[in-house]
Amino acid sequence: MHMDRVNARRPGGWLQALAVYREPRTVAMLFLGFSSGLPFYPAFQTMTIWLRESGIALPLIGMVAWATIPYSLKFLWAPVVDRMPLPFLTRLLGRRRAWLLLAQFCIAIGLLQLAASDPEAGMRRIVTWDLFLTFFAATQDIAMDAWRIESAPTSMQGAMAAAYQVGFRVALIAGSAGALTLAQAVSWHVSYLAIALLASVGMVTTLFVREPEAAASRESAQREARAVAWLERRAHWPKPLQHGGAWFIGAVICPLVDFFARYRILIAILTVAFIGAYRLTDYAEGAMTLPFFHDHGYSNEQIAWVVKIVGLTVSLLGVFIGGLLVASWGLLRSLVAGSILMMISSSGFAVLATTHTPTLLGLGVANGLDNLAIAIQGTVFIAYLSSLTSQKYTATQYALFSSLYALTGKTMEGFSGFVSHAAGYPLFFVYTASLSIPGLLLLFWLWHRSSAGSSLAEHACADAGGNAHARRG
Repeated sequence: MHMDRVNARRPGGWLQALAVYREPRTVAMLFLGFSSGLPFYPAFQTMTIWLRESGIALPLIGMVAWATIPYSLKFLWAPVVDRMPLPFLTRLLGRRRAWLLLAQFCIAIGLLQLAASDPEAGMRRIVTWDLFLTFFAATQDIAMDAWRIESAPTSMQGAMAAAYQVGFRVALIAGSAGALTLAQAVSWHVSYLAIALLASVGMVTTLFVREPEAAASRESAQREARAVAWLERRAHWPKPLQHGGAWFIGAVICPLVDFFARYRILIAILTVAFIGAYRLTDYAEGAMTLPFFHDHGYSNEQIAWVVKIVGLTVSLLGVFIGGLLVASWGLLRSLVAGSILMMISSSGFAVLATTHTPTLLGLGVANGLDNLAIAIQGTVFIAYLSSLTSQKYTATQYALFSSLYALTGKTMEGFSGFVSHAAGYPLFFVYTASLSIPGLLLLFWLWHRSSAGSSLAEHACADAGGNAHARRG
C-alpha cells in the first residue's frame, strides 16, 4: 500500500536512522549529486560574468539563458532514456549506468569545448556547446533519478535525496566561487578546463556503483501486452508507423496508464494536484526575497554574506535533517513538517518586513530559517516523488512529476511581483505562507483515504513493494 509506505518509519529509532548515511549507496549518491550540480552554474550564471567581461551586450547575455531550457523539458526525452538501450554500453554496464556514463562523458566534452571557446570571436560556438552541455546535463539527471529510486527502498530515499543535495551544493560552489577564483587568478579557459576535469568524479562513481535490479510487475506487463495487441490488430499499417506507434505506446502512454491504473482516476488526479501545490510557498516567495532585502535597507555586501555563507551552511544542515526525518518519521510526517516549516519561514519574512530598523541578526535568522525549511522540504519531497514511481517507468514518471511541480511553481513565481507591489511585503509574505495550506489539505485528505482503506495505497503496483523487498534482501 502506497500511503502505508509513505507513512512507514524506519525501525530502530534515531540511531538506526543515522546509520543510513553510512550505506555505500548513500555515499555514492553524494558523488553523483556532485556530478549533477557541476554543470549547473557554468552553463549560465558563471558564464554571464565571462561574457560581460568579454564585452558582450546584456540583451545577448540574457538570451543565453535559453540554452538552459533542456532542464525544463527533460520529460520529453525521458522515455528514450527509460527504454532505449545503448549499443555495447547497456550490455556492459546496464541501462541506468550506461546512460549515466554517456551523459557524463558528453558533459566533459561540452565543458572542454567551452574552455576552448572565445566569446569575443563570436557567440555561435558558445551557444551551441552550451546547449549541448545542458542537454546532456538534463539527460544525466534523468538517468540519475532513476538509478537513485531503483537502488534503494523508500525508507532510504530521504537519505539518498539528502546526499544528492549535499553533493549538488558542493558542486555549485565549485562551479561558481571556484570557477570565478580560477578565472581571476589565471584565465577563463583554465577555469572551464578545471571544471571539465572534475566531471571525472561522476564517471568514476558510475563505473564503481552497482546497476539496480528493477523488475516489472505482472500488471505492468499485462498493460503493455494489451497495447502491443492493439498494434497487432493494425498489421496493415506501414512498418515504420507500426514500430513508431509501438515505441510511443510503450515509452509514453504506458507510463501514464500505469500511474492512473495503480492509483485510480480520482486519487491519481488529487495526487497530481498535491505535487503541483506542495512547494508553492517556496517558488512564490523565491523571486522576491532578494529585492525585499534590498528594499528593506540591507547592503549588497550584507546580502551576499548572509545569503551565500549563512544560507549555504544552513541548507547543508537542512538536507541532512530532511533525510534523517524521512528515515525516522516516515514520509507522511516529514511532508507535514516540511510544509509547516515553510509557513513559519515565510511568516518570518513578514515579521522582518514590519521592522523599521534592519539588523544583520534579523536578516540572518530569517534567511537561515528559510534555507533550513527549503532544504528539508525539498529533500522530503524528492523522496516522496520517488515513492510514486513504478520500477518499470522510473525515469519517465519521475521526470514528469518533477516537471509538474516546477511548472506550477514557476507560474506562481511569475505573478509574485504583481502581488508584492499591490499588497506590500508584510502581506505578500503572509500570502506566500498561506500557499502551503492547499498542499497540506490535499495531503491530509490522501492520508484519510489511506486510513479508510481506499487510497493510492491499495492500488500501488506490486513491483514497488516486491522490488523494495528484494532490494532489502
